Amino acid sequence: MESMAKKFDVIVIGAGIMGSCTAYQLAKRGKRVLLLEQFDFLHHRGSSHGESRTIRCTYPEDYYSEMVLESAKLWEEAKAEIGYRVYFKSRHLDTGVPSDKSLQAVIASCQSNSIPHRVLDREQVIHEFSGVFEIPENWIGLATDLGGVLKPTKAVSMFQTLAIKNGAVLKDYMEVNEIKRDNERGGIRVCTKNGSKFWGEKCVVTVGAWMSKLVKTVGNRALPIKPLHTSICYWRIKDGYQDNFSLEKGFPSFSSYGEPYIYGTPSLEFPGLLKIAVHGGYPCDPDKRTWAPALLGNEVTSWIKEKFADRIESTEPVLTQSCMYSMTPDGDFLIDFLGGEEFGKDVVIAGGFSGHGFNMGPAIGRILAEMVMNGEAKGVELKYFKLDRFEENPRGNVKDYEDQVNSVKSKL
Repeated sequence: MESMAKKFDVIVIGAGIMGSCTAYQLAKRGKRVLLLEQFDFLHHRGSSHGESRTIRCTYPEDYYSEMVLESAKLWEEAKAEIGYRVYFKSRHLDTGVPSDKSLQAVIASCQSNSIPHRVLDREQVIHEFSGVFEIPENWIGLATDLGGVLKPTKAVSMFQTLAIKNGAVLKDYMEVNEIKRDNERGGIRVCTKNGSKFWGEKCVVTVGAWMSKLVKTVGNRALPIKPLHTSICYWRIKDGYQDNFSLEKGFPSFSSYGEPYIYGTPSLEFPGLLKIAVHGGYPCDPDKRTWAPALLGNEVTSWIKEKFADRIESTEPVLTQSCMYSMTPDGDFLIDFLGGEEFGKDVVIAGGFSGHGFNMGPAIGRILAEMVMNGEAKGVELKYFKLDRFEENPRGNVKDYEDQVNSVKSKL
């Protein structure tokens, strides 16, 4: 049985991107940190793995743009400290009909946040992006300089390495089944299914799709977070066009507003393949997934044919990868203190990143570190991420998730 002799300032539960960034932020501030993971480190069962994620600052909500801008700086700082890249820069292109409310909100957010941007017509889009990205005559494009590709598994490994470098202790195969106030010594006692016990002054919980299960077990509180199984798809680029879709040729990360909501990245991780993925999925139990690819509708094939003028093999993807979202009813994050008489401000929970949180991991790690250390975080308005918003907002109930998912596509 693991001894509780060694005390920690903070125990972080969950070693995906959020937990790993938090452990790093705490450790470099001189805190004694323990990072626990229920599976193997860098596993592929959750939401922080794979070959690519998009980074962009074009959000309808100002508070997300600010977090991405901070994260972009922190990604670069981590690169300087570790010596290798996980962030590959490109421009970003949003497209859609001019009347789309979410796209108009994105443009307004760029204006209010002083984010350099340009609204493009069809001919300008074709001219600026390798001559292969086409949009209908009645569509517009929104071009911004901050975009690109993040390498998820490599990024998680990077922040874990930096956490260790700064003195953190990391342990995997530690499935937590108990988080309790230690009435004798104070602080928080964390126990695992294999009988290990740990003690810390504070605790941060960042377990992704398992958040609702764990909080229900340890705090008897229901969280409105629903796991969704989704598929990341890669499509073959036809011969003669491979270079046009590359970072080197200036092809952007992109998002397409409408039905379906489609996003993608430049060709990078798999030569000759382009990532084109659809926001959405189906509810799942993270411990009982089928791993079967989510079915794609004919509208995806039609979208690829229209936007890439038959330069992509659009019959079916040649490669799919399974992943999970942790959806909240409104698509916004959940970052808050667990509260109650037992936990108060000593336990911080962070989840429900709803398919658009990975790129903000460094900033969220900073926020969680400050919350657990100081009881508050600077430079962010946490009211948007409070748990009690679901109790106050009728849309915050856990019913009809599939309809609610469709209403938050603009946040991805």
